[in-house]
Amino acid sequence: MKIAVVILNWNGASLLEQFLPTIITHSVGATIYVADNASTDESLTVLKTHFPEVKIIQNAANYGFAKGYNEALKHVDAEILALVNSDIEVTPNWLDPIMETFASQKQTAIIQPKILDFKDKSKFEYAGAAGGFIDSYGYPFCRGRIFESIEHDLGQYDDSIELFWASGACLFIRKDVFDDLNGFDESFFAHQEEIDLCWRAYNKRYITKYVPSSVVYHVGGATLQKGNPQKTFLNFRNSLLMLTKNLPKSSLFKILFKRMLLDGIAAFQFLFQGKPKHFIAVLKAHYHFYKNFSSAYHKREKFQRDKYFRTKSIVYSHFIKNGTVFGDIN
Repeated sequence: MKIAVVILNWNGASLLEQFLPTIITHSVGATIYVADNASTDESLTVLKTHFPEVKIIQNAANYGFAKGYNEALKHVDAEILALVNSDIEVTPNWLDPIMETFASQKQTAIIQPKILDFKDKSKFEYAGAAGGFIDSYGYPFCRGRIFESIEHDLGQYDDSIELFWASGACLFIRKDVFDDLNGFDESFFAHQEEIDLCWRAYNKRYITKYVPSSVVYHVGGATLQKGNPQKTFLNFRNSLLMLTKNLPKSSLFKILFKRMLLDGIAAFQFLFQGKPKHFIAVLKAHYHFYKNFSSAYHKREKFQRDKYFRTKSIVYSHFIKNGTVFGDIN
């Protein structure tokens, strides 16, 4: 099978200089692309001068993560796509167990490797860790990361299991599956579009797996910092849009109502913490959700599977029952 490593870039010249060498060294046999979202820094000069073996795809504008990849992947010919953030350091033979899994498990459509923290390589990294799950209200969490509680990697998640979602920081997907799902939802722009993609894949009975023998290190927050109100806006808005598209119809409006109440509590918590911009970001997210509810609803597929969630409420498990690791969540 042919594999393409596709790195989405926007004004990440320094990240390309830092991380592309190891990707090139450790990805023998793969075709490496950088999809540039109309960068205004020296990204293209760096690529052309220092990495002539890397293929460049130039997007016409900064389309964000979702449309940026959708546009770029139209120009990629490979059976397996590795969508890799520009702030990822890979390890020797990182592709081998992924390709072996795809070859031996025809039903597996999406794979996530083990994602550790580049800044502290003994710990899991926030965006993906050892694979993603979701609760009944649409709150995502990971093995190795429950809200801000992040575990050290002690080998406790070295089993290959089925996931609900794989991190967009480093996501492998069969090209025919990506096309069947019509790619990422471009209305998301960025954040949680990979969870939406995996949820739609789940509804179509595709399987997402975690393969821990492939290891990468992620810097995290290199494009949009965690404390940025725009990140808060995108996360809250996109989560509601995702629920609207993918929840079973029988529980859709009940769950949406409860989720929006929880969002309201989170908004006032931001306010009491002295973060008025984040409070406003949540209100703005709800306004945009109302505005776009109809278009999101009409994107629903004919069939949505039940039993999509790992736990009823991750908020209850973590904040009330003090669950800090994945084994505490039920």
